Amino acid sequence: MKLYYEKAELPGAITLSESTIEELIRQNQFPKPRQLAGRRVGYLVEEVIEWARSRPVSDQPPPANTAARKPRRGQVPPGDRLAA
Repeated sequence: MKLYYEKAELPGAITLSESTIEELIRQNQFPKPRQLAGRRVGYLVEEVIEWARSRPVSDQPPPANTAARKPRRGQVPPGDRLAA
């Protein structure tokens, strides 16, 4: 059983960006890291789960996932190409 998250694991665990997590920590709205050894820190999984459960329930539905690939910069999407 995992006890701590590393900083790099948090965005994937709670679907927020690293910068958003850091901002929440500065605002005392997210669990602070715990010192494990020397300069090594970790985020207690139990505290992260408790934080996630304390979040308010949203009345907004999640956005539709079309699974469509986004065009790369400078490329024209296939549906927007003119017939040659």
